[in-house]
Amino acid sequence: QVQLVESGGGLVQPGGSLRLSCTASGTIFSINVMGWYRQAPGNQRELVATITRGGSTIYADSLKGRFTISRDNAKNTVYLQMNSLKPEDTAVYYCNADASTTWARVQRYWGQGTQVTVSS
Repeated sequence: QVQLVESGGGLVQPGGSLRLSCTASGTIFSINVMGWYRQAPGNQRELVATITRGGSTIYADSLKGRFTISRDNAKNTVYLQMNSLKPEDTAVYYCNADASTTWARVQRYWGQGTQVTVSS
């Protein structure tokens, strides 16, 4: 079993910054890919960014340059640095991990989400 817990969300003014964190715990053998997704009211969940164990990244085109994803493999933690935030960035941000455990082959896990609100 793997549990993902996000933190760092909150209220910020347009142009401000936030840093989200997500830590995986449990009987983890290996985490292959970690990522961030977001979902705004009335919209489908969409990709924000992903990062492999080796550090290769993928970003949504509209977010590249403002958001940066990183990870600490030793801590099983992924981060999302969000700069120059806009009101349209308001959403629930979800952490994702593709991981294997001592009991099961690789599966996709999701956190419960953390609210990010950008408003003046």
